[in-house]
Amino acid sequence: MINTTELRAGTTFKEGGEIFEVISYQHTKIGRGSANIKIKARNLKTGLQVEKSFTSGAKVEEAETKKKKLQYLYKDNQLAIFMDTSSFEQFPISLSMLGEKEKFLREGEIYEVLTSEDVVLNVELPKLITLGIAETGPGVKGDTVSNVFKDAILENDLKVKVPLFINIGDKVKVDTRSGEYVERVK
Repeated sequence: MINTTELRAGTTFKEGGEIFEVISYQHTKIGRGSANIKIKARNLKTGLQVEKSFTSGAKVEEAETKKKKLQYLYKDNQLAIFMDTSSFEQFPISLSMLGEKEKFLREGEIYEVLTSEDVVLNVELPKLITLGIAETGPGVKGDTVSNVFKDAILENDLKVKVPLFINIGDKVKVDTRSGEYVERVK
């Protein structure tokens, strides 16, 4: 059991048979009363975010989770198939559970995956990934007093805003959390 005052962002716990990952944690103390702990957590099976409140001293069950490195193989209907490269065991993951992360998966890449009882709960993407520009308009010179951006489509069909000097075939770094352009890769 974990005391709720020990919960922090990234901690996993079990409540009502469901496994949650803490996104944010807030501890408030009101006058002479007991402290109140408010957390925002994500249900790792459904992907839904919930807000929970606990009183100081309450305990939650610790979730037994392991991190594994799995290779992304391919997408099949509504599943993404990952494989453990040492045992060759395959793990199907629902595309709905992956959500926006699906756009950043590349075949053959190794990803860190959070599992519990051999069920995949979450795929952790690197903060930045390098992708090629598949389509973009020409950079028009003119009013460039401020930062001017144009639309571009990346090799994974993601639309981003890039500076005028970016051309088709260039490689760019993209932030996987926001889906925004970060820099050009030389």
